[in-house]
Amino acid sequence: MRWLKPNLRSSIYGLLGNPVVPSASILENGMEDVRESMLAALGESGPKHFPQVTRRIRYANDIQALWYLRGDLMAALAAMHGEMAAREKVSCVTRQFDGLLPNGLNSRFSPLVS
Repeated sequence: MRWLKPNLRSSIYGLLGNPVVPSASILENGMEDVRESMLAALGESGPKHFPQVTRRIRYANDIQALWYLRGDLMAALAAMHGEMAAREKVSCVTRQFDGLLPNGLNSRFSPLVS
């Protein structure tokens, strides 16, 4: 029966697909680009009004941490510029995450967003 377990496991992983993992250098460069875009979206007045968000973005350890900080960025930008402008800026930042995140964290199409 031992021979059945590895075959079953590999067939299940085969059905899930083989995720493409970016190289370490691509991931590092992409992460720094995303970080810079998030800080640039805050602008010059962002660090004064929202130092905790700026600090969390600046010292995020990985791309997943930056992904989850989009909500904090959205809240800060909405307070400074309004929700529509914040949504546009965050959507530009969100597009930069393409190819850097595990498949489970990628944005999915929503019929509620027009």
